[in-house]
Amino acid sequence: MFEMPKSAALMLQGGSLRCLFTAGVLDVMMEREITFPCVGGVSAGSLCGINYVARQPGRTAQVNLDYVNDKRYMGLESFVKNKSVFNFDFLFGELSQELLPLDYDTFYNSPQRYVAFSTDCRTGELVAHEKGVSEDILMAARASCSIPLMSPMVEVDGRHCLDGGVASAVPVDWAIEQGYEKIVVVLTRQKGYRKKPVGWTMLRLYQQKYRDWPLLVEALRLLPVRYNELHAQINRLERSGRIFVIRPRGPVQVSRVEKDVGKLKALYEEGRHMAEERLPAMLEYLNK
Repeated sequence: MFEMPKSAALMLQGGSLRCLFTAGVLDVMMEREITFPCVGGVSAGSLCGINYVARQPGRTAQVNLDYVNDKRYMGLESFVKNKSVFNFDFLFGELSQELLPLDYDTFYNSPQRYVAFSTDCRTGELVAHEKGVSEDILMAARASCSIPLMSPMVEVDGRHCLDGGVASAVPVDWAIEQGYEKIVVVLTRQKGYRKKPVGWTMLRLYQQKYRDWPLLVEALRLLPVRYNELHAQINRLERSGRIFVIRPRGPVQVSRVEKDVGKLKALYEEGRHMAEERLPAMLEYLNK
């Protein structure tokens, strides 16, 4: 029987609805009873992590596949009413409490360390919110998912926060600094993907929207540079055997706010397939 090393961490990239890939990977892990001592998630990765710690295979996929075209969950109406393209009041409220209940008891009582990462709007730096330490870990996950320009800032743990992906797409450095010897990273983009520089029009929008938050604007301006540097670092760490990476095989044809259920289902199935394909190598890495 496989015994998980105590010094192992699972780090999950975001990407909004591209998280269907991550959902497929984590469902296979749950079905195989592969439980990491530490789970860290950025943006939508933080939501995937909640369902993983709550031991609810299929829930991430069901939430998105069943409700992606429900105006209560996502869309223009939510943006007009809530100033957010994703309606987190519905997601963390009626959806999680009544329609597709989250197993709060299992999540909160799990011995697994769970961390949701956001960006501090005052400093532009990464913030780690930990279950059992943060004043409201679900609010921290909400902050982690709050996309700039598409969501309002979220106040949590005494800070105004936005999407963790602004500061770091996937905090591998944090896991290393925390002393984790075995780190499995789930990405939602293919190898070689790189972000383009922030265009002038988008930069002007950031400057106008966040004129009172200059370090946040600077973090947004530098986001593509930091993203590309991070992924070059991830490739180096993967080649050296320091970390293990599961990622889509080819370009992901799913947007952040994808409404094509067929595309989302296909991405979920790709996540499952890649997990099953990579599982033997991952277990070998964890056992070394």
